[in-house]
Amino acid sequence: MNEDSIKGSSTGLKTIGVGVFGEGASGTAADRLFRVEPGHNADFVLEQAALLMNCVSKLTQHVLFEQDEAMICAAHYLSGMAKAMVEDLAHGMMVGSSGHIKSTS
Repeated sequence: MNEDSIKGSSTGLKTIGVGVFGEGASGTAADRLFRVEPGHNADFVLEQAALLMNCVSKLTQHVLFEQDEAMICAAHYLSGMAKAMVEDLAHGMMVGSSGHIKSTS
């Protein structure tokens, strides 16, 4: 995607701030280190998630030959960031602006 496609195809969907990743000190799901900030345009967020997943792909291909623990950790965190962004948008699509989960019928 380029800057023009980001501006031109906005769906109006934005992040809502529920996507999280990275366990905190307690190790529980409620104690996360990072959270997606609300208000980011869906097109931009999906582009960023795709870029992160491209990095994960390259890191994991490299790790197959190098067995580098630091790269495995980096791939884990980058994939967690991408997952949090996509989950945040998916939750926003389900909930919508009303705050209630939309019916599929």
